[in-house]
Amino acid sequence: MKKRPVVLKFGTGILAREGGCSLDETQFRSLSAQIAVLAAAGQPVIVVSSGAVAAGVDALKLPKRPSDLAGKQACAAVGQPALMNAYARHLGRHGLRPAQLLLTHDDIFDASRRRNAKTTLAKLLSSPGVVPVINENDSVAVEELRFGDNDRLSAEVAVLVSARLLVLLTSADGLLASAGSSKPVRIPVVTDIRDAFRHVTPDKGEHSTGGMQAKLAAVETAVRAGVETVIAHGRRKGSIDGAVTGADVGTRFPVRKASAKKRK
Repeated sequence: MKKRPVVLKFGTGILAREGGCSLDETQFRSLSAQIAVLAAAGQPVIVVSSGAVAAGVDALKLPKRPSDLAGKQACAAVGQPALMNAYARHLGRHGLRPAQLLLTHDDIFDASRRRNAKTTLAKLLSSPGVVPVINENDSVAVEELRFGDNDRLSAEVAVLVSARLLVLLTSADGLLASAGSSKPVRIPVVTDIRDAFRHVTPDKGEHSTGGMQAKLAAVETAVRAGVETVIAHGRRKGSIDGAVTGADVGTRFPVRKASAKKRK
């Protein structure tokens, strides 16, 4: 693996149809095509993907997304194969194939399991045409279902593989300035992450478990470890390519070289 990988995080809000109870095939087609462009350029890509619960709601023919933890875990167990099938179909159009990894936060922070995860990812990234697709192991773990919609996990993965960039794709244009404007204004670059938290509002997607606060916490983890991060709109064409090439999309959180701390 010659290039440092790019980690792309896809939340439920950009993978599911309105209502959060089924997968949006149009989105999978678009996102897979954008991944294929990076792969064709020799850029290794890791996807951290939510969406298993939404897929499970559809597969089980439930009228709505469960509110109880056991119900969500059951949906995730049924929906995870459907989620991977969607990636397999759409990545396969471009000669790519997904490799499923189900992780918990313990897999990142336990020294032995961390080494195993890192070794496996390195091997997958060196395999031609393979795109690792990581999800929280929702059928046994509860962190994503209760707290962060994989935001935190994506940052931990980015640090684990020493990614060149973490891209958090969401349903907003980026971090929006909250003060003194009837129309929120996108902030293109943020250099003071702690100050950025003052722009956070409690709003989040109905079927998302994260929100901007969770994303900024993930950004802080990544940037402090030396991984530049971008928050961008996941339903805008060109967001992924723009984030990777340094275009003015979303909100970019550059790394301060003098203060970056590399996790080993």
